[in-house]
Amino acid sequence: MCVSRNSAGSAARLFAFLLVSSVLAGCATSGQNAKPKGPDSYYLAMYGPQPEERFPLAAIDISKVEPRFLRQQVAYPTSEPPGTIVVDTHNRFLYLVQDGGMALRYGIGVGKAGLEFQGEARVGRKAEWPRWTPTSDMVAREPERYGPLAGGMEPGIRNPLGPRALYLFQGNRDTLFRIHGTTEAWSIGKAVSSGCIRLFNPDIIDLYSRVPTDTRVVVLQSEPPMDGPLGAPMSAITNAGQPLSM
Repeated sequence: MCVSRNSAGSAARLFAFLLVSSVLAGCATSGQNAKPKGPDSYYLAMYGPQPEERFPLAAIDISKVEPRFLRQQVAYPTSEPPGTIVVDTHNRFLYLVQDGGMALRYGIGVGKAGLEFQGEARVGRKAEWPRWTPTSDMVAREPERYGPLAGGMEPGIRNPLGPRALYLFQGNRDTLFRIHGTTEAWSIGKAVSSGCIRLFNPDIIDLYSRVPTDTRVVVLQSEPPMDGPLGAPMSAITNAGQPLSM
């Protein structure tokens, strides 16, 4: 069968139109299904503003934070009983041991004092929006910076301990080792020049709410590097049948 030149041209134009329409439809579908860039909304809410605090806290920019340093529930086989805090200074993690081989894991920044303590202690005191006093070594090392604060610094947004602090004791002796918040969110996951063990402010508030005075604390200084899976986000796991709070 013969086809006229006009009919052939019309057919070609129709085919081209259908091809272009198909490609455009595919692009539109792909765009609609594309996953937005940036942190998961679950974590954005977890590290969002906390206006109800005594000194209202702004949201933390977690866009450049490695996801493994965000608060999450993970598998953590250990001989330590549930309720124990385990500080892994080398890998920059703090674990709150739970039942069933699980733990809440928090990213930490480790200061000079945090690298000088190893072994066991207990939470001898807890404080909301604590005062902060630099040590005599800090004042001697940087007198211009810390000398004016030798008498202590009142609670507030600029206080280096942040909104909460756990004070570690051995027996009745204060070890001067602290687990606390931070004014430098960028330092989580890193070694820093001063301080002890620092957490994101929302994380120290969360940890503070979960542990009582006399909680056992184990500080590890020589754990091997950790390159394993990051664990499941807390939103995907429940504790005693109830979703874990942020």
